[in-house]
Amino acid sequence: MTEPEGRRRVLVAGVGNVFHRDDAFGVEVARLLAGRPLPPGTEVGDFGIRGVHLAYELLNGCDLFILVDAASRGQAPGTVSVLEVGLEDHAARQGAQAPVMDAHGLSPDGIFGLLASMGGRPGRSLVVACEPADVSPGMGLSEPVRAALPHAVRAVEDILADAATEMGTRHA
Repeated sequence: MTEPEGRRRVLVAGVGNVFHRDDAFGVEVARLLAGRPLPPGTEVGDFGIRGVHLAYELLNGCDLFILVDAASRGQAPGTVSVLEVGLEDHAARQGAQAPVMDAHGLSPDGIFGLLASMGGRPGRSLVVACEPADVSPGMGLSEPVRAALPHAVRAVEDILADAATEMGTRHA
């Protein structure tokens, strides 16, 4: 996909399973971002458990990819982290092992692995992650994860503002 000069594509993708409590974190952040003013060229999508769909969407190319998800990293529930993802590093960790295809979902590692195996290379890739408290079957976020939503929205907006400044664009 070729963008007009000075125009870049930014994809913010919320992922997760709304039927597993805190795993719905990325979906909720995408919902909150969808109604907010964002820089030109920014797309926000709720990809839910459709990791394969997301990988194919990334094949269209983008300059900045922000994946929002619940991720256990050993921190206090509700802790929001921003992580830089290098696809070359990911490919080295995976070796020649191809990702297992699952039509209903892929983990973030699976998404990046599938994308790399198909030759896709988004520009800068970041993960905005939240430490879950409860990913058991059921609906609704736990209190610490619900309280983290505004922090994650702000983190994504800050990333987008910095990227817009670097790309020479402003909010719509």
